[in-house]
Amino acid sequence: MSDKSSYERLGLSEDASFDEIQEAKSRLIEEVGSDRKQVEAIEAAYDAILMDRLRLRQEGKIKVPERIRFPERLVEPPPEYTPTPVKQAPDWLQRFIDTPSGKDIMLPAALFGAASLLSLGAPSLALALGVGFSFYFLNRKERKFGRAFLLTLVGLVLGILLGIQLGGLLSGLFAAQLNGVFSVESFAAIVTFVILWLISSFLR
Repeated sequence: MSDKSSYERLGLSEDASFDEIQEAKSRLIEEVGSDRKQVEAIEAAYDAILMDRLRLRQEGKIKVPERIRFPERLVEPPPEYTPTPVKQAPDWLQRFIDTPSGKDIMLPAALFGAASLLSLGAPSLALALGVGFSFYFLNRKERKFGRAFLLTLVGLVLGILLGIQLGGLLSGLFAAQLNGVFSVESFAAIVTFVILWLISSFLR
């Protein structure tokens, strides 16, 4: 099949665009339906035209449109987007911060809650248990005995000092309401448990 007859077979002129060639091929194949011989003849004409265009391009006789040579250029470039950089904590702080699971938060919370109830009757025993809980949960994360001991000690001292101060203030303000319910020691123990829970859950 000559090139001229290929163009004629598709009903095209020799200066037809690439889109026109493709449309003619698709339209004619739809028209002939399931006639295998005619479909093959249309596809052969289409292939012959493409080969002819390729030869002419290689010889420099035709210029290929930019959109065919570089189809990716059809896609509009996305607008300039510069994501806001996420402010990260310093490395030394990230080494101390933990992101616990729900179970790792709830189990210590339950144990420290039980120790808080115990502190209403026996603050010293409750504090001893709370210190043990805190040390256990911190040490099991990375098996660093020294760090677990130091963080527990800091939490204990901070909790007692803060608890005594707040307990003394509250007992002065609400002496009648708290009489016989909370002692300053019990309140200090509860504050200490909250701090130890925060440390053992969210630090490592």
